[in-house]
Amino acid sequence: MRLIQFETATGERRVGVVEGEYALEVHGAGSTRELALQGIAAGRDLAGVVQAAGLGERHDYLALLAEGRVLPPLDHPDPAHCLVTGTGLTHLGSAATRDKMHQQQAEGAVTDSMRMFQWGLDGGRPPAGEEGAQPEWFYKGDGGIVVRPGADLPLPAFAEDAGEEPELVGLYLIGADGTPYRLGYALGNEFSDHVMERRNYLYLAHSKLRACSFGPELRLGELPTHLEGTSRILRDGQELWRKPFLSGEQNMCHSFENLEFHHFKYPQFLRAGDIHVHYFGTATLSFADGIQARPGDTFEVSLDAFGQPLRNGIAAAPAQVRPGVVKSL
Repeated sequence: MRLIQFETATGERRVGVVEGEYALEVHGAGSTRELALQGIAAGRDLAGVVQAAGLGERHDYLALLAEGRVLPPLDHPDPAHCLVTGTGLTHLGSAATRDKMHQQQAEGAVTDSMRMFQWGLDGGRPPAGEEGAQPEWFYKGDGGIVVRPGADLPLPAFAEDAGEEPELVGLYLIGADGTPYRLGYALGNEFSDHVMERRNYLYLAHSKLRACSFGPELRLGELPTHLEGTSRILRDGQELWRKPFLSGEQNMCHSFENLEFHHFKYPQFLRAGDIHVHYFGTATLSFADGIQARPGDTFEVSLDAFGQPLRNGIAAAPAQVRPGVVKSL
């Protein structure tokens, strides 16, 4: 089952079940989070809650996308209670791309990226219930940085790059007792600044503080272990760049369980009612092929198991804070 959140023509929120080119309204549901909270309280899975609620009016899904009325498939009414994070160097092949950006001057030197990747290869897939190697982890922002499917990703005036990262995203809700619940997965574009990161790997934290997008659909249930999608960039209506990307645990050096453990082991991430959007990493970047995306371009991330592609443009964002603007009080 795949779910979307969307707005009606009058601006009311709805949850829909995707069936081909249509979305069927879930009776009485204004948000995926509300349905998930009902499921936690009743001890049933999200698909069961949807089935019990029943389906109603049918909407033209492709028209909803074209009209910009599809929302991210999970959100919080207060964006500050949505945490957006990610893990890197999680996929087989991801270290090669990263290592090119972080090569040291000394020939033959082993970079920190390669060391961390090797730790993942050696210990990122522990037996069930056991603690494995800790992955690279980063913070992107709260729900305020999330851009709906089809909308433009804002490019800050200080940015040095506008790079896509096609990834799987885990979507979670924290229960009343502090238990994290995985609702499912979505496609994501973890928009980053690779030029800044290449200057020095210690700039990774800065490079990740950008907008992002995920969706348009939330896929419930377990994932196939092998997933192959396509990442594209369009410029002036023409394809500028295309490349396949692999994901799923068969193509990763960390298990999802291990990545989830090392995120939710921190008690500050177990606040009841919060949602978490967690990017699982990629091994495919247009930046590695010498591509520089720019305002006006369109990113497209597609993978058959997730339904419709995730598309986002790029638009220049106005400067909000300049040197000397911060004032004493």
